[in-house]
Amino acid sequence: MTSPNDPIDLLAAALRQDAADLEVYARVLTGTLADALPPGSVAVQRKRGMADRLAGREGRVERLEVSLGEQRLVLNLSGGRATGEVCKEVRGVVLSRRPVALDEWVRELAVAIATRAESDARARAALEKLILGQ
Repeated sequence: MTSPNDPIDLLAAALRQDAADLEVYARVLTGTLADALPPGSVAVQRKRGMADRLAGREGRVERLEVSLGEQRLVLNLSGGRATGEVCKEVRGVVLSRRPVALDEWVRELAVAIATRAESDARARAALEKLILGQ
């Protein structure tokens, strides 16, 4: 059993914070992760309607992919619901895919960021930023 002060649990709670409103959650998550993780680690696909184009907005996040090491975490937000997928990937080839619920996807993401933070100063700063909410 983990303690309430476990960094993984704290990070998962921080990542889960705005999950009630998927659009807000996706916006916060993509911005935070893109700023915090190494370049190329986060890929975002957006759906941009005519109103978004006219207003100069980026559009709604449809899909988020986070690649850290041999793990790729995919979050699909189309259709107003979130579905997650955890993939093991080696040299661009996906060896396995596992569909997961949002809570498990968030936990896997927290573990991947914490593992990366052990050896990467930028990921460590991201971990602190997510946990402390700065």
